[in-house]
Amino acid sequence: MRLKTSAAFCVLAGGSLLLAACGGSTGTAASSAVSSATSAASSAVSSASSGMSSAMSSGSSSASSSAASSAPAAGGTMSGKIGVILPDTKSSVRWETADRPALETAFKAAGVEYDIQNANGDKAQMQTIADQMITSGVTVLAIVNLDNESGAAIEKKAAQQGVKTIDYDRLTLGGVADYYVSYNNTKVGELQGQGLADCLGEGDKNIVFLDGSPSDSNATDFAAGAHNVLDKITSYKQVAEQAVPDWDNQQAATIFEQIFTQQGGAVDGVLAANDGLGNAVISILKKNGVTLPVTGQDATVQGLQNILDGTQCMTVYKDAKQEADALSKLAIALASGQEGSATGTVTDATGGRDVPAVLLDPKAITKENVKDVIDGGAVSAAELCTGDYAAKCTEAGIS
Repeated sequence: MRLKTSAAFCVLAGGSLLLAACGGSTGTAASSAVSSATSAASSAVSSASSGMSSAMSSGSSSASSSAASSAPAAGGTMSGKIGVILPDTKSSVRWETADRPALETAFKAAGVEYDIQNANGDKAQMQTIADQMITSGVTVLAIVNLDNESGAAIEKKAAQQGVKTIDYDRLTLGGVADYYVSYNNTKVGELQGQGLADCLGEGDKNIVFLDGSPSDSNATDFAAGAHNVLDKITSYKQVAEQAVPDWDNQQAATIFEQIFTQQGGAVDGVLAANDGLGNAVISILKKNGVTLPVTGQDATVQGLQNILDGTQCMTVYKDAKQEADALSKLAIALASGQEGSATGTVTDATGGRDVPAVLLDPKAITKENVKDVIDGGAVSAAELCTGDYAAKCTEAGIS
């Protein structure tokens, strides 16, 4: 995926819009002014920070509702319904602990009818959920695809029904999404690469790359960004690189243990694509009595605790509230017949098109600024600073 940093622009998005995300929840509300709705959505996302991490859902449907003003929307009416399909609970805990509650809060505050469900890693189930959402009358569909092929099929079917689609977090190559909302994924990889280099320092180093799922286009961008940084350091040697199917942490541990054994333990650092893979690597290193720099992503409780322990070098913080805020604003505007704003475009090489995109900036997190994640509300001090970590949190300025 190639990013274009063109100036901000707007695209008229009439018709329907459907959102796909994880876990099942539905909500209904009357129409309200789109200007006040988007403002309320932004405010609500900000206020949803506390308790997000404890919102883990089993993926089964649960109902919720909110009431809103029946005043007509400025320039349009809030007559649309938004659907979101999240991918699973395995690739990252963020989908249920962060994205879902942030989106629910924003949609309720805006008084927009919505339906959020989780495909639980099942491509057929995601298609079924999408079909049911379309039948129920969603006008906007946002999905976090499980792979490009199945995601593209969902989007094309939705488009045939007049439903507008948004790729959330993961770009669907070969799809037909009207918009893409995510963080700058190449930048994520560059932060990981620079973070590992900062931890390794100068001199001859043997590096292992443990990439994300080959079916996830984001994983390709993460790896490309890391290589942008690390390939320029001629004293670093890449001794192995392997992708982990479906971001499966157990497979990651097996893969890394095999690599570590093959290299005779001669590994100086590991570029792990997210905290889950990083923790899998750390488990094998501990088994062998070794500590060395390992990267991550998502700023999870486990990842942050590993950083405080000194077993993980860094992680990348992608504020789910900020991403959910961007998605909710775009979806609400489209559902009310307004224009959607983009900050640039990304290139879908498979589909041969440029996709209007809202791209956000990620942040590198080390032991020196773990507190930033707490201050941002993604993780609470109570969750992070348990047991032996209480003292370590105090040392890091977290209370």
